[in-house]
Amino acid sequence: MLTRYKFLLTVTRNNYFLRQLSLESPNVFAKPESRCRTVEDNPLNHNLEHEGRFYVVPPAVCNQLFRFGGIPKGYEVQAKTFDETCLMIRKPALEVINMMKVADYSRPIVKYVLFGERGAGKSLTLAHILHYALNSGHLIIHVPWVPDWMKKCKDHTRSETREGFRDTPLDSAAWLAHFKTQNQHLLSQTDLTVTSNYTWSKREETRSGSPLVELVDLGINRIKYASNIIVALASEVKALSSSGRCKTLVAIDGFNCFYNKRTMIKDENWKIVPPFQLTVTEAFINLVNYNWTNGSVVLTADRLVWSGNERGESDLPLYQLGKEAFELLDPFIPVHVPCYSEKEFHSCMDYYMERSWIQNENGNTEEGRSELMYLSTMNPYQLMKICGPL
Repeated sequence: MLTRYKFLLTVTRNNYFLRQLSLESPNVFAKPESRCRTVEDNPLNHNLEHEGRFYVVPPAVCNQLFRFGGIPKGYEVQAKTFDETCLMIRKPALEVINMMKVADYSRPIVKYVLFGERGAGKSLTLAHILHYALNSGHLIIHVPWVPDWMKKCKDHTRSETREGFRDTPLDSAAWLAHFKTQNQHLLSQTDLTVTSNYTWSKREETRSGSPLVELVDLGINRIKYASNIIVALASEVKALSSSGRCKTLVAIDGFNCFYNKRTMIKDENWKIVPPFQLTVTEAFINLVNYNWTNGSVVLTADRLVWSGNERGESDLPLYQLGKEAFELLDPFIPVHVPCYSEKEFHSCMDYYMERSWIQNENGNTEEGRSELMYLSTMNPYQLMKICGPL
């Protein structure tokens, strides 16, 4: 009995040591290079040689970037099943990353709009770009999915400072926590300070020169002011970037939802509140204006933000954004996110086989792959959905 106890204690200690080692050095147990994988997990080094291969996003990075969202739910469930979060290195992400590397940040911000059919991988392309921004030292302003604010609003109140506007205190405070988590390594720097004075009440104010993190913490702890603090934060980040104190990436998934005519939010008279009457909308529309420098803006235009089949005929930016949003963003660089190429399709299938996700013996045959290629039309989401029960 004593021998068995000593054995179990040794195994437990070894497992603890291995776990600590893997957390401190994620690359120690990285999967070997294969046809579907690359061991290069730093987006700063990704290039066309890695195109079509998966790389493992380190757990610490996932926890920092995507704790509050940013990975589609279905893909997140799959990642938990596989016990790793892998992203495929695709051409659209490489294009944006390469353009960000050579951009002239002394000039007004450059805007990139990701577009493509439903399930093609716009959100995961944005996730890859976010990982690059983290590793390159950008201050990140990331909205994981705009429709969540419009369709699943947890709470809303009449704004006390803007007539006709509605505040969303709980969602705004949650977003500020998301912002703080993503930028925890930068917010501790003393040179990121507030440039203006803000008075929130007779007792609460934020003075010029205060650390930016104090403004963020106030919004998290005093959710009554959270929506207005997001507006102030947007202005402060623009000022800090333009003065050269930080380089900023604004990443918004489902940006065209800000220009939807309807939301699920109703006021006291049961009238639908349009997006332009939400305080947070003002903040993020302000961030995509050209009146600041030392930053980049990456947005997605997605038909999923619309109700039913509205605007379902085309995925092109002009159609999905609408006239008003298109004119606001123009000029911008459109980046098409297509469905899988044949190389990417086979790489994804190899990954599923490696993870033993496909149990059907015909799944790895040439005939089986041809059938899956036909059924999914090489759409990444449809392929994931079809392969689930196999």
